[in-house]
Amino acid sequence: MSLISYFRTSAPARDKVPASEIGARYRKLRNRTFVGVCAGYSLYYVCRMVLSIVKQPLIDEGVLSAGQLGIIGSAMLLIYAIGKFVSGFIADYCNIRRFMAVGLAVSAAINLLMGLLGFVDFRTGTIMFVAFALLWGLNGWAQSMGSPPGVISLSRWFPLNRRGTFYTIFSATPYVGKFLTFISIGFVVGALGWQGGFFFSALAGLVGVILIIFLVSDTPESKGLPPVQEIAGEKPQKTDSMPIKKLQSMVIRHPGIWVIALSSAFIYITQYAVSGWGVLFLQKAKDFSLESSTQIIAFSEAFGVAGTVCAGWLSDVVFRGNRVRPVVISGLLCLASLALFLFTRGGYAANIFYVSMFSLAIGILFCIVTGLMALDIVPRRATGAALGIVGISSYVAASIQDVASGYLIQFFSAGDVYNFMPVSIFWVAACVISILLPIIGWNRLRS
Repeated sequence: MSLISYFRTSAPARDKVPASEIGARYRKLRNRTFVGVCAGYSLYYVCRMVLSIVKQPLIDEGVLSAGQLGIIGSAMLLIYAIGKFVSGFIADYCNIRRFMAVGLAVSAAINLLMGLLGFVDFRTGTIMFVAFALLWGLNGWAQSMGSPPGVISLSRWFPLNRRGTFYTIFSATPYVGKFLTFISIGFVVGALGWQGGFFFSALAGLVGVILIIFLVSDTPESKGLPPVQEIAGEKPQKTDSMPIKKLQSMVIRHPGIWVIALSSAFIYITQYAVSGWGVLFLQKAKDFSLESSTQIIAFSEAFGVAGTVCAGWLSDVVFRGNRVRPVVISGLLCLASLALFLFTRGGYAANIFYVSMFSLAIGILFCIVTGLMALDIVPRRATGAALGIVGISSYVAASIQDVASGYLIQFFSAGDVYNFMPVSIFWVAACVISILLPIIGWNRLRS
């Protein structure tokens, strides 16, 4: 079997499900697939976010500097951006179960190898830096194989009138993964060192691979069911019979996708600033311990789940399909809570409140702008292409943020005295722009 045929979308099953059993069989497989992609993608994030927790131990032990860690994080995000663009276009043609499982298996293996590097006695720190940058960059490509099949599964298994609700739930899975990472790996690193953090994330990735293999199904047709459009009784659309290549070309030419992509880029700068540097910021700017810092950021990720899950309900029910109003409200809340987090001190409870409100708001903003607005304007069978375009702009920006943040922190700090004011202004400015772009470009989104 060639690599292309292994990953190709499954052929329709020869044995068809009897008409009387279609409804029950469809719901069972659909729900299992949804649970599988959500659980799998949340564990993708454990294999991605571990570096955010081990930054301080790596700096304290003299293994790597803040600037080097910024480059390493940027390497992953930059390769992830390119990979997500490529994977988005390829995944439209692929078996989503195999595609998603292989990516997580590779990511888990890389995490295991990075943990093992901690027991190798390199003669210079430069070798460790290069090894980490190369491996973490490769991890970025593996990570890019997670989101596209997850979103495509929604298009293959869910009717249009339910896709938005389930998309918001799927969009919450990164926050679940981050929450698991900050809560569990924070304790592991405190007890076993930074190497133990990588070992634990590798184990989590292996669990995710098993869940994807046993729960996820590729398409309804591959299980002997009719297409989801037929099951849901949807009216045929002109795009249903168009070649995928032509649909992807339509997506590329749609100006609204590029407005969404640019806005998403600045959302990711802000979001990854707090996720990637929040633990270090709390330790150095506010004198919290590693355990307290990871707990505070973990709370923020938990509230991010609530924000993404509520986004669809707020937009569809409360604001009756209006996408701009919830963007304005959540954007202002996001900006205010970020400013409080960065420019005031406060105790443990106050900082939990700041980052929780920030993640709640940015979860709503992210889900509506990069999810619901994008799904509103693209054909069902070109979902991966839209995700690829938005993804490459988002993660290129996040990559630039990681390098810029690392060196802004390092350049304006002296020894153990850290100055986070310049980088804080950078993060707040990105937040402002992320709010303004979808509001100003609303007419292009609807064109």
